Amino acid sequence: MDSESIGAVPGAKASGTRYSQAYEGLRSLLLSGSIEPGTRLTEADLTRMFDVSRSTMRTALARLTQEGYVTGEVNRGVRTRSFSAEEAADILEAREILESALAGKAAERATADEVAELRSTLQAMEESQSRGDQDAYSRGNRSFHQQVKLAAHQTTLARAYDTLLYPLVMRQYRNLSVQHPRSGSLEEHQTILLAIVTRNPDAAVAAMRHHVGSARRALLLDKSPMPPVT
Repeated sequence: MDSESIGAVPGAKASGTRYSQAYEGLRSLLLSGSIEPGTRLTEADLTRMFDVSRSTMRTALARLTQEGYVTGEVNRGVRTRSFSAEEAADILEAREILESALAGKAAERATADEVAELRSTLQAMEESQSRGDQDAYSRGNRSFHQQVKLAAHQTTLARAYDTLLYPLVMRQYRNLSVQHPRSGSLEEHQTILLAIVTRNPDAAVAAMRHHVGSARRALLLDKSPMPPVT
């Protein structure tokens, strides 16, 4: 891990205070999957990376530890979280429930502009898949799910969804030998969008639950977690 690795991470930019720079920057870096599970992070390295004081970095790390992004080690800094298969399954099941509910609300509450954004994102995903651009497809996939969340206009559900650490679970358990995107993924997104466009909350809930559930089962079915980095 080095300072150059955060160059493309939006959260690494200063955003009002040095503390928010450190907290948002490291949180975004962790969620991006750029750091292996179990990697040790030291205050000295992080203060240089984000150009903040040790006390500021320590405060940011305390919050990230409390929120579950990292685990503390006495006199040894922190490590990025790793999850047992049982913990991973619980987190992904919670995501399935919450995101399904958000999709149902999006079918009820999405504005015309939000539906247009979803259509545009899905079109970009289709084009990415057709030219075999996995990274672009993944970016589109993340955007689509975020747009559904915002289109739900349900703050309490969205807040609960945002506390889940499923991006870290996905990073730890993903199988790099398996084709990406997963077979059927694009069609599942199309079904979700159709339910939202036709204002059918029950169909949106069912479509999102099938989509996220399929991803969860594919992720954990025959994949053992990667060993922590020492």
